[in-house]
Amino acid sequence: MHFTSERRLDDGVLEREFTLGEIPGILWTPGTASAPAPLILLGHPGGLHKMYPRLAARARHSAAEGFAAATIELPGSGDRPRSAAAEQARADMRRALEAGEPVDEEIVDRLVLPLVEKAVPEWQAALDALLSLPEIGGPVGYSGGVIAIGTRLAVVEPRISAAVLFAGSFVPRAMFEEARQVTIPLHVLLQWDDEGNDRQAALDLFDAFGSKEKTLHANMGGHTGVPQFAGDAAAQFFARHLS
Repeated sequence: MHFTSERRLDDGVLEREFTLGEIPGILWTPGTASAPAPLILLGHPGGLHKMYPRLAARARHSAAEGFAAATIELPGSGDRPRSAAAEQARADMRRALEAGEPVDEEIVDRLVLPLVEKAVPEWQAALDALLSLPEIGGPVGYSGGVIAIGTRLAVVEPRISAAVLFAGSFVPRAMFEEARQVTIPLHVLLQWDDEGNDRQAALDLFDAFGSKEKTLHANMGGHTGVPQFAGDAAAQFFARHLS
């Protein structure tokens, strides 16, 4: 891990950009931490520069609770090399949505499954590097992002103790079997009127999760209309499980 920039935000949070090989990322740490801070990995749909305002707001909210937060760019997003197959699948999905047609499962598989296969090992490598820093400790949570990536991480990464998942992206049917293997506490956010999400599939996925503790927090509104109190509930969930 190589830090490329550093700045102190107005609330005292230290924000540092880094690279992990070819992968860019950002780490936020609380300004008043006296001991290694628990860590929340911030997932997102891709495009660090575009997503920065929302990611930074989530990170600063986490820092106020005493947590460090970090994120990395997804494969094929931002300035990272594009995949022709993924770009074609994304174009096919966009055409279906614009035409008001259901998105074929084959399109979802072509777009999401290769992304999961590439992104999850990168998140694990980032976690290795982050936990080697003296200012970062455990436990670790995962929050947001492409829900299929969060599901896979919850299955294969034992260092993640709890997860807040955003039900706002398409999920390949193959991931439902993996969901049954998830056992960590989950807090799932669902926007009821999300125009780009299959509501019934999101409910079916929640039902499939094998966790004994799982909460579904559903709110009226579209994809970007998550109310503040829903974010507060997610923060309280992490406070219970990571503090």
